[in-house]
Amino acid sequence: MLLYRSAVWFAKGLREYTKSGYESASKDFIPDDLEVQVPGRAFMVTGGNSGIGKATAFEIAKRGGTVHLVCRDQNRAEGARGEIIRESGNQNIFLHIVDLSDPKTIWKFVENFKQEHTLNVLINNAGCMVNKRELTEDGLEKNFATNTLGVYVLTTALIPVLEKEHDPRVVTVSSGGMLVQKLSTDDLQSERTAFDGTMVYAQNKRQQVVLTERWARAHPAIHFSCMHPGWVDTPGVRLSMPGFHARLGARLRSEAQGADTVLWLALAPTAAAQPSGRFFQDRKPVPTHLPLARTSSSPAEEEKLIEILEELAQRFK
Repeated sequence: MLLYRSAVWFAKGLREYTKSGYESASKDFIPDDLEVQVPGRAFMVTGGNSGIGKATAFEIAKRGGTVHLVCRDQNRAEGARGEIIRESGNQNIFLHIVDLSDPKTIWKFVENFKQEHTLNVLINNAGCMVNKRELTEDGLEKNFATNTLGVYVLTTALIPVLEKEHDPRVVTVSSGGMLVQKLSTDDLQSERTAFDGTMVYAQNKRQQVVLTERWARAHPAIHFSCMHPGWVDTPGVRLSMPGFHARLGARLRSEAQGADTVLWLALAPTAAAQPSGRFFQDRKPVPTHLPLARTSSSPAEEEKLIEILEELAQRFK
């Protein structure tokens, strides 16, 4: 079944996820959707020092928004912040150094953040694909800790902050790779199976889609969405998937093209009119399962995921 899913997914990707796929889809975009100014609104972008996150932060800054960059590497983050300020002319760019694989650090960060700042939009962009099983200081598998638990803790902790503001939104940068994975909660930290970083990443991205759907039902005052940016030429892809990057090369999307739907979901009034909890690609809601792929999960499986994440979140609070 995995072979079938992967073959169907790759064929779909060649049609839709490449630069030409973006160019084709963009013919249906409404240009005015992103002709907005957002002074007075605050946006948090995780992983905002490079790739899609940096492109997103820059475009928000150009439109007058207050941007909170949440990054792990101080030097790279300071360089990105300076570049965004210079090129956008917007001084309201704040930097927060947070390791999103460390739930204790995330809890402390949010506790301090909410004392000093407001927040209208959270953009969960940061992620990692570690190709060898690696544990954090807390004994958590690093992909899971960053991509799933970190997103869960940060979003859960910020929901009360977001609910106080007008038109609050949460946008999570998932991946179309999740289409090859069925939600699995039996081995969330890859302790009992052969480790495949690409498949672990895809499973994490499936988990993000499930979380988005669950949050949307539990918190109707906030507009939740997740999205696939396409196959994008980013530093993360070059580092974690060198073979894939070399194979597709010039067919990959630019960072700006990858950021387009993130920006649309974060900024456009028309995006907020879409039902909460959906999965988007190129400004359109799209199915979260491939035809005949048998990747649907039961409510019980989804509830188990939430229970495990909540137990871990509280353990490290």
